[in-house]
Amino acid sequence: MTPQSHLDGFLSAEHPLSPRGLFANLPAAIRPVVTPKLATVWEQDTAALPRALAHARRRYRGFAERELRDRSLAADLAPHPKPGEVLPSLAALLKTAGREGMLTDLLPRPLGSASLGSYRYPLVWTQALRSEELARVCGGQMLLLSAHSLGVIPIVFAGDLSAIRRFVVPAYRQTMAGDPHLFAYAITEPSAGSDAEEGHGASVSQPNVVAKRVSGGWSLQGRKIFISGGDIAKSITVFASLESEGIESWTCFLVTNDMPGFEVVRNELKMGMRASAASELAFHDVFVPDDHVIGSPRQGWAINRATLNASRYAVAGMAVGLAQGATEAAIDFACRTRLAGKSLMDFQEVQLQIANMMTETAAIRGMLWQAARKAYVARQDRSSMCKFQCTDEAVRVVEMALELMGNHGTLHESGVEKIYRDARLTQIFEGTNQINRLAVIEDQQEHFLARIERN
Repeated sequence: MTPQSHLDGFLSAEHPLSPRGLFANLPAAIRPVVTPKLATVWEQDTAALPRALAHARRRYRGFAERELRDRSLAADLAPHPKPGEVLPSLAALLKTAGREGMLTDLLPRPLGSASLGSYRYPLVWTQALRSEELARVCGGQMLLLSAHSLGVIPIVFAGDLSAIRRFVVPAYRQTMAGDPHLFAYAITEPSAGSDAEEGHGASVSQPNVVAKRVSGGWSLQGRKIFISGGDIAKSITVFASLESEGIESWTCFLVTNDMPGFEVVRNELKMGMRASAASELAFHDVFVPDDHVIGSPRQGWAINRATLNASRYAVAGMAVGLAQGATEAAIDFACRTRLAGKSLMDFQEVQLQIANMMTETAAIRGMLWQAARKAYVARQDRSSMCKFQCTDEAVRVVEMALELMGNHGTLHESGVEKIYRDARLTQIFEGTNQINRLAVIEDQQEHFLARIERN
């Protein structure tokens, strides 16, 4: 079969009016300025990154293609394991990820596995690149590998070098040796929901997990819910109110899964990102010694809010990756499916839909990178804008892919219905998108009040 030289409605590269050869006859001095190199959008974006981040992005993509791709659909269909158990294929993934430094890249060498070169740029930018490339291939496995870092961030943000040395560094070394020591982040409570992520709601909420002062430490009582990776984590940063006080007294405690009284009650049967469990955790008078307090008593609310300000960039990156995955699936479908003797990609209606998907994905990536590249201090308003805009638009892009693929898109084997379920979750965790919109107003309220006063 003769290779197709051009799509319907377009010119071949050899045609004198094609943009490919259009600028060949211009003066030599100007040709480099106006002649684009043949490259995918991904290649163009990667080339525009600083060298260290471009290297990291290529590394993340290579790992995702090599380790996540073949496991993706099977991991999504597999029955949820009992708390504490891991599917053999995912257990192998965690070991490989640990050895390759994919679970320890929050800290630079020699403490972790991140390159010192990448630390010249905001940490949230690197983490957003990471979550995008992993989510592009599989949202569930991405979360399995990423929730662990969320559990570590409070220890780092507490600024307690002793805690990093005692808890994080040994866990990282164990992980890099092929024995994953995972962390989890526990803030959400049964009666609180988004109150853990928004000041006004927190001010009137009734704490569920309470820490009571006892000799030599603290006794924790209560429950946390929807804790990503909480079933397999060996260490958990748990936020608890002090006895007879509200969330303003929140304190961060490092709980290990072997402490008496700690229990993983159950794993939820989730809609999306099923390769990573969302667990309910119970604390039955769990004794936590004083040296397991992260930061100081009553610093937990500040540590929590700082953690969310940083992690919302990573959630935005997840959404960009899911949108990219849906776009690529739609392109692949359009190129291999034939109608009336030609590929769907030859139909202008399909071309317009794919162009929209590519542009919407590029737009949210551009917004995220623009905000993240300057986020040496992770601002709440910027991170929340990225989180809700990227996740909302990602869901719309996935819906475009479903529209284009019709009934085929609803089949599990297409991958797109899984991406839709995964993408929907990004609109909910790290604060619902409604809470994130309110967070923008919260950060800017002094300016609004000043304008009200002027009027």
